[in-house]
Amino acid sequence: MPDSAAALVAQLPSLRRRIASMAYESLLLLGVLSVTFMLPHLALGMGFGIVLPGWVLISHVFVVLGAYFIWYWHHGGQTLAMQTWKIRLTTPNGTEPTLARLALRYVLAWPSIVYIGAGVVWALFDRDHQFLHDRLAGTRLVFKRD
Repeated sequence: MPDSAAALVAQLPSLRRRIASMAYESLLLLGVLSVTFMLPHLALGMGFGIVLPGWVLISHVFVVLGAYFIWYWHHGGQTLAMQTWKIRLTTPNGTEPTLARLALRYVLAWPSIVYIGAGVVWALFDRDHQFLHDRLAGTRLVFKRD
């Protein structure tokens, strides 16, 4: 294996580390959704007797999580869980992804994870062990160098 290929493999986090980061991220998202989703809808329901239709609730979750992920990825390439696990989001050539690329990654991550984790299983067969949504969006998860 050439030195550059060995260096690239050395900087890619293992699938285990990335899944652990996703599990930790899901715990953090409980807090994010409690404040930005549950509290406003409880206030609407209890205070005014308003119950919004299901599509509005799902859209609200999609927008809140999109704002969380895209903002963190754009400001430093890491969410809170990614900081803990020393994982950073870049493009394959190591530059910071554009906002359009980050939005594309976010949108593609939904079916990649929701459909029985097909995009995560993809990483088992991918040559660089990247998730399907990363491959399609032109992004890559790497170790953050301190």
